[in-house]
Amino acid sequence: MARVAVIGGGISGLGTALMLGRRGHPVTLFEQDARQAGDDLDRDFHDWNRPRIPQANQPHSFLAPVRAVLRAEAPDVHADLLARGAREYHDFDWFDEHPPHRPGDEELVTLRTRRIVLEAALAAAVRREPTVEVRRGVRVTGLDFALDDPDRPDLPDRVTGVRAGAHTHPTDLVVDAAGRRSPVPGWLVAAGCRPPVVENHRTGITYLCRWYRLRAEGPRNPGRVQNGSTAAFALAGVFPSDNDTFALSMVLSTGDPTRTALTDPAVFEAVARTFPATAAWLDLDPEPQSAVLPMAGLDNRWTSLVDEAGPVVTGLVNAGDSLVHTNPTLGHGVALGLQAAQQLASHADRIAADPADYHAWTRQSLRPWFDAQVKADQAAEQRLAEGTTLAERRAAALSACAFEDPVVMRARAQVRHLVRSAADAYGSDEVERHVTAWLDARPDFSPRHDGPTREQWDALVLA
Repeated sequence: MARVAVIGGGISGLGTALMLGRRGHPVTLFEQDARQAGDDLDRDFHDWNRPRIPQANQPHSFLAPVRAVLRAEAPDVHADLLARGAREYHDFDWFDEHPPHRPGDEELVTLRTRRIVLEAALAAAVRREPTVEVRRGVRVTGLDFALDDPDRPDLPDRVTGVRAGAHTHPTDLVVDAAGRRSPVPGWLVAAGCRPPVVENHRTGITYLCRWYRLRAEGPRNPGRVQNGSTAAFALAGVFPSDNDTFALSMVLSTGDPTRTALTDPAVFEAVARTFPATAAWLDLDPEPQSAVLPMAGLDNRWTSLVDEAGPVVTGLVNAGDSLVHTNPTLGHGVALGLQAAQQLASHADRIAADPADYHAWTRQSLRPWFDAQVKADQAAEQRLAEGTTLAERRAAALSACAFEDPVVMRARAQVRHLVRSAADAYGSDEVERHVTAWLDARPDFSPRHDGPTREQWDALVLA
C-alpha cells in the first residue's frame, strides 16, 4: 500500500484522503487552517474568513458526478449530507411528471446545498477513518526530492516526502490539493525540475451574491419560474440550497461601471426585482442572511505536471483546483475534483510508481470540460461587455424548448451534468426533430431577454 500525503483539506483533499484511506492506504492530510467545518453550519458559513478559498461563501449546486462518486465511494457521506439539510433535485422535476424512464435518467440529479455542508460531511467521515491522520494547523513548507538517477538521465526527479517546519514526512505519493493558489509549482521550479505547464484564461466577469432564508411561517413556493434570467449585459440566477436557504446571484462584466454599486443591498435587491427569476424568490419575503458578496479575479487555469518530455516529476500529482480551476458559471469544480480523487484512489499504487497514466486520464476525462468552460466564458465575456448580442434563433429555441419538451431537457441535463458533450447531446436526430417541431409551431419566435434594459438598470442604480 502506498503511503500518501495530501496537501490541502478542502473538498478535493478531504475526498482524496477518504477514498484512499478506505482502500487501505495510510494517508496523512495536511491543512494549514486549524478550523474545520463543524456542527454550526451557519456560523461556519458566514463567519469563517477563508481568503484561500474565495468561493467558499458563493452559491454552489453540485452536479450529478458529485452524487455519483459519493454514492459509490462514501454512501455514508451522501446520507450525512442529506441529513444535514441538502436536497436532491432531478432535472425532470420541472415537469408535472417525469417522462418514461431511459437508462441514465436516474443520475441527472443536483445536490442543492452550500459548500460548507459537504465539507462538514466529508470532514466527519475523514475523522472516522482509522487509516487517515489529519494534521490541522500545519502548513507544508516544501517537498523532499530524490535526484535523477545518473544512470538514467531520462527519468525525472522523484518527490519522496513533504516538509512541515523542521519535520519531514516520507511518502510514496504526494497529492497536491492545495487549491488555485498552490505553492507546489513554485517549489518544483525552485528545486530545478522542469516547470509545470500552466494554461490560464481570464474570464472578464464578476459575481455578486446575497444569501436569504425562507421565513418559517412565510410562503415557500416561488411558482413555476426558471432559476435564471438574462439582460443584454447581465445574468441573474437563483440557487436553492439547504435548510431553507437560497442565494441570489448577479454576473456582470468586470468593465461594467455599475458593478460596485451592487454591493449596496438596496441596489442589489432593486435590480434583482427586474429579473423574473430572482423577483419571484424575493416576493416570498425571505430574511437576508448576508451582505452582498462580490467575487472577481476569476480565471480558468489548467496546471499540468507533464510536458512533451513526460512527467516533470514522479511521486507527485495534483487534483482539484490545483489541477483544473474553472470559473464557477457551469459548476464544474467539485465534480471534476471528486472524479480525480476517485481515479487517484483506484490506482494509487500504480500512480505512485509512475504518474503518466494519471496525467493521460486527466487530459482525456477532465480536459474537455475545461475547454468547454473556456469557450463558454469567452462567449459570455464578449456578450456581457458588448451588451447587445443575443443567441441566434435556433440556439435560443434549444434553450427555451428544453423547459417544454422532456427530450430536449434530457439533452440539456446530460450536458449540464457532464454526461455528454453539447455536440453529442444536442446533435442527435431526435433532439433535432423535437426542436424543429417546436420552432415550426412558433413561427414568430425570436430570441429575447427577460431582464431589464440598460436604461432601466442604470436608472435603478443611480436612484
